[in-house]
Amino acid sequence: MDSENWKHSLLYLIFLLAILHLTQNYFSHKLFLDNETVRIKKNPDLPLRFRSDGTFKILQVADMHYDSGTIVTRCKDVLASEFEFCSDLNTTQFLKHIIRAENPDFVAFTGDNIFGSSSPDAAESLFRAFGPAMESGLPWAAVLGNHDQESTMSREELMSLISLMDYSVSQINPLDDDLTNSSKGGMMTKIDGFGNYNLRVYGAPGSMVANSTVLNLFFLDSGDRAVYQGIRTYGWIRESQLNWLRRVSQKFQGQKQDPLHPTDAISTTKPPALAFFHIPIPEIPQLFYNEIIGQFQEAVACSRVNSGVFQTFVSMGDVKAVFIGHDHTNDFCGNLDGIWFCYGGGFGYHGYGKAEWPRRARIILAEQNGKKSWMNVQRIMTWKRLDDEKMSKIDEQILWQSR
Repeated sequence: MDSENWKHSLLYLIFLLAILHLTQNYFSHKLFLDNETVRIKKNPDLPLRFRSDGTFKILQVADMHYDSGTIVTRCKDVLASEFEFCSDLNTTQFLKHIIRAENPDFVAFTGDNIFGSSSPDAAESLFRAFGPAMESGLPWAAVLGNHDQESTMSREELMSLISLMDYSVSQINPLDDDLTNSSKGGMMTKIDGFGNYNLRVYGAPGSMVANSTVLNLFFLDSGDRAVYQGIRTYGWIRESQLNWLRRVSQKFQGQKQDPLHPTDAISTTKPPALAFFHIPIPEIPQLFYNEIIGQFQEAVACSRVNSGVFQTFVSMGDVKAVFIGHDHTNDFCGNLDGIWFCYGGGFGYHGYGKAEWPRRARIILAEQNGKKSWMNVQRIMTWKRLDDEKMSKIDEQILWQSR
């Protein structure tokens, strides 16, 4: 081999070693960018399932309106007698306290997670807002409100980032199987919005329904702002989303039993479902004249468009309760045609509230039937926790019971 070829071979070998080194660094467990460590996402234990005692507890967090998570983000609608000083950090503290007090199995954030118009960096605000949930190691999911996208990221970018955060089980769009329309020859259908997805909750470990879905959690993107007939209004859930919802619900009609624990006692009806989204539907104002549990303190800020969400839920038959946000000082539950509609109540201190009316969160508890051999869901309950000295528990009620 002459010296020229030897030099070429040596250079080629060096080039290969350099490529190998860069590839190893790129696919290592940690990347170092601008002196910041970027970690691979930490995933929760999946699938979601009831505890061994036959319970599944959800914490709903509505309207955090998080800014930058610093001491300068002053609170709204609090008295000096309530707090010596109040900022975004009080929202963080409340979330940590309630996770510790209630020990939920799952956390559902129902929009306006950040206050986009006053958040200089949407990604930083999201990480700070969801920080306590990520630190807890609990599975959590989120939908967007009408303020989240007002900062530096679009709705698609926000949901993409949320889906990649530690312990998040959020999805940008439904799974491909759920978007396949058999009536159109198996064609994929487009769906409006970002953050439409279904999470299945399985039965308690070792039970006859351990491998069956016993509770469904539907998440929907209710949009932000839109123009309808020349008038600016709030967003609404679109027909494509409702079509997807119907298809997913129908899949659970007469779901197969666990082959390892067959039993005639397992119902072939669809498992109960809960729905989570941000903007209330136009039927909610009717509850002002109905019996409610909680407080109706402000006008319902819904869309001018009635897209048939309520009729869809009624026709599906499996949605037992719907959990919304948007109107911070409404925290009531009211029943329309057998479906409960519940506000979470304002959670965050940088969003508007009401002086001497503590920020709050909603708890949802589903219980399976039976004692040692847990069966299908028997009962769904709810209550609220206040951010006061006693973390007061109020307005406990039963939302649904199996017959």
